[in-house]
Amino acid sequence: MAERTVRTKNIGLRGIAVADTKISYIDGERGVLIYRGYRIEDLAENSTFPETTYLLFYEVLPTPEQLTAFEGDLRAARTLPDFVVESMKQWPRSAHPMDALQAAVPLLAMADPDLFDESRQANLRKALRLTARIPAVVAAWHRIRQGLEVLPPDDTLTHAGNFLWQTFGIVPDADTARVMDICLILHADHTFNASTFACREVVSTRAHMYAGVAAGVGALSGELHGGANARVMEMLQKIVEDGVTDIQGWVRERLERKERIMGMGHAVYKTMDPRAKILKRLAFQLGEKTGQRIWPELTEAIEKAAMAELSARGKTDIQPNVDFYSASVYHILGFPGDLMTCIFAASRIAGWCAHIIEEKYGDAQGKPALYRPQAEYVGDYCGKLDCEYIPPEKRRDAAPAA
Repeated sequence: MAERTVRTKNIGLRGIAVADTKISYIDGERGVLIYRGYRIEDLAENSTFPETTYLLFYEVLPTPEQLTAFEGDLRAARTLPDFVVESMKQWPRSAHPMDALQAAVPLLAMADPDLFDESRQANLRKALRLTARIPAVVAAWHRIRQGLEVLPPDDTLTHAGNFLWQTFGIVPDADTARVMDICLILHADHTFNASTFACREVVSTRAHMYAGVAAGVGALSGELHGGANARVMEMLQKIVEDGVTDIQGWVRERLERKERIMGMGHAVYKTMDPRAKILKRLAFQLGEKTGQRIWPELTEAIEKAAMAELSARGKTDIQPNVDFYSASVYHILGFPGDLMTCIFAASRIAGWCAHIIEEKYGDAQGKPALYRPQAEYVGDYCGKLDCEYIPPEKRRDAAPAA
């Protein structure tokens, strides 16, 4: 029998297990996502973001007393240090929110009294502060860039409700705050995605938690990871602006031109992303409440048309991902497109911190290990080995610089 060749290089590590984790699990074939043993559907229906964060940090759901204490600690940590806000006020207001967020993370590090304490308890305290303050940074930057005053936290509001208040200056009703809360739960973790891997790789060098989080924010800023929901919203708005009525034809033309339908397809899921199912329901719920059904209805029309066209091409595994309906949800909530990835970060910070702690202490792997993958050299300049250095004045017919 001929040996089967397995390609492991230059495929973005897809399908390559690089470490063990106890934090979350994905079954891409069946569309299953689990945090610490709990299905995402169950958590979205019954839990809250602070409770889910506690689960990610401590491996178990809290008792009522533990949850009350944890929520109190989150509220106490919401306020940003004055020097961080003052620094942000000096930044160009044209700066992208993700760049502002990434720049703010090292500033938050400077204010953390536990920064260089690498005990588990200190890292849990750092994780809590980051979870409380990342949403505050996002809200503060959105207001600063509009020339508005940064709002203080409202301790009478939930974590999600306070995020909406500090961003928009309007106290949300309970239902709207709950929608935001569910969105944060859905984005809290997703195994070894690009940003989580970036966090873990950085802290494997024994860098502190904030360094890992800054790397995670950078990885999340790319449109192939966290920026896709903004692209989905741009797609929807362009369809409306252009007055497109034949959605099936619009989808068919894009596919024939080899163009992507933003929000369709996932690196892991071969069926509909379980988070997308929940977000679809939330999108229609919000659309009905606000009179903006146009966005979820248009998204659903694209979904149906794309599924039909892709199925006809034998591509039944390209289905809606988490970004597909989150775009409508966030737009109806009032978030501009360039802030949508920051919402992702305000949620994923919980997962990032949980993974950073797991990496630092080797909780699932037995012991920590520095990430040091190997690359295969394919250059061939003067042969496979060394070139002879020629002084500049003696070089002739050198190739032009690229």
